[in-house]
Amino acid sequence: MKKNDRRIINAWCMYDWANSVHALVIVSSIFPVYFSATALTEQGGDVIQFLGFSVKNTVLFSYSVSFSFLVVAALIPFCTAIADYTGKKKLFMKIFCYTGATCCGLLFFFTRETTTLSVFAFIFSLIGWSGSIVFYNSFLPEIATEENFDRYSARGFSLGYVGSVILLVFNLTMVLFPDVYGITDKSLPARISFLTVGVWWVLFAQIPFHYLPDNSFGKKPSGNWLFNGFRELKKVFGQLRLQPNLYKYLTAFFIFNMGVQTVMYVATIFGANELKLPSQSLITTVLLIQLVGIVGSYTFAYLSSKLGNIYALMIGVAIWIGICAGAYYTTQENEFYVLAGVVGMVMGGVQSLSRATYSKLIPDDTRDTASYFSFYDVTEKSSVVIGTLVYGLVEQMTGSMRNSVLALMFIFIAGLMLLSRIPSQKVYRYRLDGSGN
Repeated sequence: MKKNDRRIINAWCMYDWANSVHALVIVSSIFPVYFSATALTEQGGDVIQFLGFSVKNTVLFSYSVSFSFLVVAALIPFCTAIADYTGKKKLFMKIFCYTGATCCGLLFFFTRETTTLSVFAFIFSLIGWSGSIVFYNSFLPEIATEENFDRYSARGFSLGYVGSVILLVFNLTMVLFPDVYGITDKSLPARISFLTVGVWWVLFAQIPFHYLPDNSFGKKPSGNWLFNGFRELKKVFGQLRLQPNLYKYLTAFFIFNMGVQTVMYVATIFGANELKLPSQSLITTVLLIQLVGIVGSYTFAYLSSKLGNIYALMIGVAIWIGICAGAYYTTQENEFYVLAGVVGMVMGGVQSLSRATYSKLIPDDTRDTASYFSFYDVTEKSSVVIGTLVYGLVEQMTGSMRNSVLALMFIFIAGLMLLSRIPSQKVYRYRLDGSGN
């Protein structure tokens, strides 16, 4: 298969457009606000019953995210190994995509009376969303050459930001102006928004599903697929241990991504509960983050071309440390907006560059890209599990989200120290090809 084919690259990027609406509407904006307003007792209290346990609704939200990614971290390595062995990466991508989108549609039925079932629908939507992204990411080294990884990764994230903003703005017209649509039920606009996410996701996913290669290496599996899938995973793990820079990068990524992802999942809840911001302000903040994120993706791709991927990532993580320090002292709405703008700049840039950096560190001749990316995904999801768990535990023990933010700052400091041990990818390639010192 010819690499850097424009149609295939653009189709690959469109999956960011398709699935990013889940990250924005379900994870970051409308759903968290709706969750805080709906997951209440009959008296309006925020400590609710869930499976026989009393838990604060914001803590339940954090724990739900943690559990979702714990499941993904346990499941994905085996799925990717089987997908690599059979050449069925796209099939697995479809299964996770359709599972997640269906569960988004089920959130249409989320009311106070259906809170428990709706939490499980939210959990499975996260499992489907994050699972499909593993296979999506693994196509990048298969369809593009290394010098284009940063640029194409940034293009995908940028399209994701644009597409998700378009759908969010449409949904906001229903939330803010329900009378225009003849809606009298106050909860209906938000619930329709969850349904539109599922429809949008499935609809635009058909573009990458049509153009992305299916079994491009012509693999012909035989014997027990499950058993041979485990052998495939063991083989890739053995190769991974022989690549010290890849191993060091995964360790550093595990730490700093713990902070990045946790901020993404709890920023709206922080604004709603700690700063008491109204829903309109929170949605405005999310839109600001998305729009600035477009610029951030390309900015960090440019930085990586000048400084190398690792140095560019170190700049991003250093900025995250400053963000956490600023959030700890934030008390005013305008301060929150400024902070959100900086978050948008580094969130898109660090996420995009993290994916591209890992793609560059994978051996050039590998045909087990899904298995390699399963280790990236397990690292990512495990960090989300621990990050959101730490965030929720600190809040539960201290009664303040500000202390949770302070804990994240120390996590970013540790991530920066670990990144500093890795030679910048640009320098590393030069030493391999040139000076050798």
